[in-house]
Amino acid sequence: MPDIDYRLAFDLAPLGMALSRQRTMVDCNQALCEMFGTSREQLVGQSFQLLYPSVAEYERTGARIEPILGRNGTYADDRVMKRADGRFKGEPFWCHVTGRALHLGAPHEAGIWSFEDLSSRRAVRSELTGREREVAALLMDGLTSKEIGKALGISHRTVEIHRARLMRKYEAHSTPDLVHRLLAG
Repeated sequence: MPDIDYRLAFDLAPLGMALSRQRTMVDCNQALCEMFGTSREQLVGQSFQLLYPSVAEYERTGARIEPILGRNGTYADDRVMKRADGRFKGEPFWCHVTGRALHLGAPHEAGIWSFEDLSSRRAVRSELTGREREVAALLMDGLTSKEIGKALGISHRTVEIHRARLMRKYEAHSTPDLVHRLLAG
């Protein structure tokens, strides 16, 4: 059996990958750099906040996933991220993010994360607020208003207000129609 060069495998993986400590990137691969329009030198040592549309979304996401990572060791979702540099700097795009905490007792202490660019399948409506993007992502996962409210730490009535706004913006006639339009971009 031939020896595997794990560094080369990491660098050339088809998905964007990053190793983290305290939500700071300590290493990343070429696919991640290409996805976010930047170089490894620009990302290593930086907070993942650089890749989020806003500081508020970065903070809310971190708070939401920490207990799940601490309980399960893994977390995955679709979320809106933003290009960090290059000709598309600042452009928001849908991204599937999967992470594994290396220590359940301290989920943000160290982890490995993968990123899959979904922009070829799903466009971002730039007029959506951060909270609307979070609600949209959870609706696409099939969660109810009560489940979304619990996940985001808001009331189900507030979720329903955001869902109604999304329905108006996407000109959807029902929640299933909204989900279809969100998935179609």
